[in-house]
Amino acid sequence: MSSSLEIKYEMQAYDRKDRAYYDNFTDEDRKKFSTYLMLKYGANVSGGKDLQAYYLMATNERVNKHFFELGSKHTKLQWLTCTTVSPQMGAQFHYWLNAKKKEGDNKSQKFLAKLYPNMKSDEIDLMAKINDKRDIADMARNLGLDDKSIKAEL
Repeated sequence: MSSSLEIKYEMQAYDRKDRAYYDNFTDEDRKKFSTYLMLKYGANVSGGKDLQAYYLMATNERVNKHFFELGSKHTKLQWLTCTTVSPQMGAQFHYWLNAKKKEGDNKSQKFLAKLYPNMKSDEIDLMAKINDKRDIADMARNLGLDDKSIKAEL
């Protein structure tokens, strides 16, 4: 793999608005290059809140909106749209931000969210983590639910 395909070099080209960066790839590099990584890393920078907000909004407006419609056959065009984001304020530190876990990813969390609708999602997650299903069933019984409905939910 070419050293130019390391994420730090890709993001430097992203911040420089280097529109020729993709043109310098070999055919093998083009197969390995991921514009999706540019989308994910490009929206997140460390720095002031205004700069962070700018990168996020610019990425959503200019890149994310029609990114997948371009498809994998238009990788260069995807790269070119990525190069429009940077405000040319020098190289920034871009980082990966995992997608937020959806509330109620498992049955216990969904059930706890129904039992305690005023709890925040992080509290529900913690409660599901520290209690097993038997403990959660006991909580539900204490709140007046019958065994049949508890078994159906868990």
